[in-house]
Amino acid sequence: MPIVVLGLSHKTAPPEVRDRHAFPAQRVTEALGALRDYPGVREAAIVATCNRLEIYAEVADFETGVGEIKDFLTTYRAMRVEDFDKYLYTLLGADAVAQLLRVASGLDSMLIGEAEIMAQVKGALASAQAAGTMGSHLNRLFRTALRAGKRARTETSIGSDVVSLGAAAVELASRSVDLQGASAVVVGAGKMGTTVARHLAARGAGRIAIVNRTLARAQAIASEIGARALPFDALGEALANADLAITAVGSGAHLITAADIAAAMTARPGRCLLIVDIGVPHDVDPGARSIDGVDVLELADLRGIVDEHIGGRKAAVPAVEAIVDELSREFLRWYQSRAAVPLIARLRTRAERIRTNEIERLFASRPELDEAQRAAIVQASIGIINKLLHEPLTKLRETAASATQAGDSADALNKLVDLASMEEQIERQFSTSFAPPAR
Repeated sequence: MPIVVLGLSHKTAPPEVRDRHAFPAQRVTEALGALRDYPGVREAAIVATCNRLEIYAEVADFETGVGEIKDFLTTYRAMRVEDFDKYLYTLLGADAVAQLLRVASGLDSMLIGEAEIMAQVKGALASAQAAGTMGSHLNRLFRTALRAGKRARTETSIGSDVVSLGAAAVELASRSVDLQGASAVVVGAGKMGTTVARHLAARGAGRIAIVNRTLARAQAIASEIGARALPFDALGEALANADLAITAVGSGAHLITAADIAAAMTARPGRCLLIVDIGVPHDVDPGARSIDGVDVLELADLRGIVDEHIGGRKAAVPAVEAIVDELSREFLRWYQSRAAVPLIARLRTRAERIRTNEIERLFASRPELDEAQRAAIVQASIGIINKLLHEPLTKLRETAASATQAGDSADALNKLVDLASMEEQIERQFSTSFAPPAR
């Protein structure tokens, strides 16, 4: 049962394609419920971020599983066939494992080493648990990925030179608009919108208006930085008076339409308006680009700004890659050793039968033993069996991992392991260790 990942990201798909397939966080659990109905998909989790959609799954077999995930995407997400051909990537086995660890470590982000991705991977784990699609294998993989992310940020400088997309958006805007004394509108009062508002205030923006559907959230930020909080129905008026607008919502709908902007520009003849849209999906109607006096920038335009600030992070990439490689190999060895599970169960069953038979013989030969003595003997016998099993079980796991790496099947593994010989050895050792004392 291989592990696979199907996805698209900022590396493979343009913004309009990522917008079309963006997964709102609140719908991930629902989507996993639909994916759970496919028989070839044993476990599944969805990592949906600003710049990626990835489905991690353990499947019954590669071709069937991938086919069912693609069917899910075409039906549940209405993904077009051309998106598969041009933008969707598929990774299998070790490559899929390494991909999740690279994502959690910040190596695969638009902003290298971003801190937010750790919370997003944790969220993907929680959503899959809530949907009932997170089994023991993906659970181990995701927790290994979180370990990789934590080690990357504590053992290397991948998280140094702190910069955020919100800060980069303000820096980009400052290269076109003189922020000192400028009138700015921030659309959205979430984490990103808050970052934008704080950076605008720190850069000396003259007047800042924060527009949000939940006015109380906008008011909390506004009171902190000395800005105005406005309800969403006041957005048109705010745009008519602004030199700059930065949007950071990404709700899945165009919160600012071309008609909204056209009306705002009519009310302010002769003035230009810069809009920086960092929402994913986009908050601004693409039609706004054709309106005279309006300049719309987006996430892709931030790359240059980000690159200027993350030299230290780039230097840490080889060290983070080494962590990813180490933990990927650790996970794969554990995953490959699962082939030994049926054999381990059989050996434990046989060992328990040996223990029970020997204990019954001992009790039959010592009827004078009271209940407390018998309970102590049973407990001691369990400890002896566990010690006797340690070496053969370790051998089983190592043999299974080696056999899987070599491509051997479960049947071949059965031939490699002499289970009968192990059973005989355990029986001799137990009988010797627990034989009734001579009268």
